[in-house]
Amino acid sequence: MEQEVGESLIQLGSSDDPNSSSTDPVTRVRKLLFRRMLVGIKDGRFFLGTFHCIDKQGNIILQDSIEYRSTRHSSPSPMEQRCLGLILIPFSCRTSCHVDCSINEQLSLLKAKNEIKECSYGR
Repeated sequence: MEQEVGESLIQLGSSDDPNSSSTDPVTRVRKLLFRRMLVGIKDGRFFLGTFHCIDKQGNIILQDSIEYRSTRHSSPSPMEQRCLGLILIPFSCRTSCHVDCSINEQLSLLKAKNEIKECSYGR
C-alpha cells in the first residue's frame, strides 16, 4: 500500500475541522506505528523496517531495518542486502514510502485522502 507519509501530514494540516479524529495527523500516524514500511531514497536504495516515528520535518525512523541496493556487477543476485538496525531517513532523501496493511485499511486511507484533497481544493 502506497502511503505518502510526509504528504499526508501536510495535506492533513489543511483540514477545515481540527476536531475530526479521522483526519487528525497524530491519529493517522499512530495507526502506522510498528508496521512494516518500505522507503526508497534518491540514490536508488530501499530500506525495509518497522516504522518507529516521524518528526515535523518528515524525517522517518525505522527500526530493525534492512538496506536493499542493486548490484551493478554480474552476480547471481540482482540485489544486495545488509542489516542496519535503527536508522533515520531524512525527508530530503526520500522518494517513496510504502506501508503494509489490509485491503480494508487501504480503502479507508484512500477515501480519507480523497476527502482531504476535496477540502483543500474547496478553499
